[in-house]
Amino acid sequence: MAVEESRLLQETPTWITAGVSFVIILISLCAERALHRLGKLLKRKGQDALFAALEKLKEELMLLGFISLMLTVFQGVISRICIPTDLISHMLPCKFHHGSEASNPEHQQLLRENTIRRHLLSSDLTKDHCAPKGKVPLLTIEALHQLHIFIFVLAVVHVIFCASTMVLGGLRIRQWKSWEESIQRGKREKKEAKHREIFKQRASGYWRRSAIVSWVISFCTQFYNSVSKSDYIALRQGFIKAHCPSHPDFNFHKYMMRTLQADFKKVVGISMFLWMFVIVFLLLDVEGWHTYFWLSFLPLGLLLLVGAKLEHIITRLAQDALADQVNHEMAAVKPSDEYFWFHRPGIVLHLIHFILFQNSFEIAFFFWILCTYGFHSCMMEKYGYIIPRLIMGVLVQVLCSYSTLPLWGASSNKGCSTSNCIHI
Repeated sequence: MAVEESRLLQETPTWITAGVSFVIILISLCAERALHRLGKLLKRKGQDALFAALEKLKEELMLLGFISLMLTVFQGVISRICIPTDLISHMLPCKFHHGSEASNPEHQQLLRENTIRRHLLSSDLTKDHCAPKGKVPLLTIEALHQLHIFIFVLAVVHVIFCASTMVLGGLRIRQWKSWEESIQRGKREKKEAKHREIFKQRASGYWRRSAIVSWVISFCTQFYNSVSKSDYIALRQGFIKAHCPSHPDFNFHKYMMRTLQADFKKVVGISMFLWMFVIVFLLLDVEGWHTYFWLSFLPLGLLLLVGAKLEHIITRLAQDALADQVNHEMAAVKPSDEYFWFHRPGIVLHLIHFILFQNSFEIAFFFWILCTYGFHSCMMEKYGYIIPRLIMGVLVQVLCSYSTLPLWGASSNKGCSTSNCIHI
């Protein structure tokens, strides 16, 4: 039985080798062709920003594949690096205790499965290499195999979350299309004057001038109707007067869709800073620290802060327009970078990028533990830690994609040239 389980490729029938290789190659080719056809479709429909985002996503998948390849090529070298046994007893993600845990049938089954995996993935040569020295491998072949699985799961979850971000953000902005059409069809001046008065309510009132009250209102507004029709029309009018004054029929909705696609290209990538975050997380995932649980609050906290900030920026723009009113008529909104942190709107987009990646990484880490070690693994921790993490993960993904990212597009000051104003 042991001989059969450790059978090498040269002892495997050719029909099995060819059959498995055919299935893997077929799946890979189908995925590659699907991405290629999607790219051609986007180019044919003139979706250059989405096509660029797709190319960026391919680059990230290629990088993940290259990392996996490097682990495969150097797994023999890594597994033959020996270290003293004392070094592997510190900063463990799991500590197995004898007694109640050892008598647990589920724990015993997990130990049996781990023993089988070690037998299948480890070699006697590696053991014999470190054992006579009284040392252990730096990273076993089994651990490297599990790291491969983690990279694959991270790639899959990253793709799914990127797609859901684009879909939810697009759905939200498409709801604004009817507002644009009503402006184009109706009497523009009367409609804009009417909605300027409604938009004026954002800045009216003594208490709204208080920074604390204004921030509290902004914090609550991001959860419902974050961008109202009055907000849209007022921001549209201010944008046109600032960037396209000679084109009053400028399609602001189409511009917003293109802005979302351009921003999507930025948030789909994985920068060096984000990879360093992954490394730090893997370093601090120590048993008893509950790093995974406490870290799940980070994207939610940042998301609520960013959403409140963007709502507060729209309120401040309304207050500026109210202060510049002439003959009791509210002036047009003037887009400005003044109210962004350090006068740099890009900081907000970087935070949104970090929030989306960190959230997808957490969900990927959860499914990796589930697939590799099972639901009752010590790395999975208790139910009281699991359920809040999953709820916060779904909440962050939906709120950031459906509300915060479109809100960022509406409040940021990104202009266009005169030629672009004509073509949009």
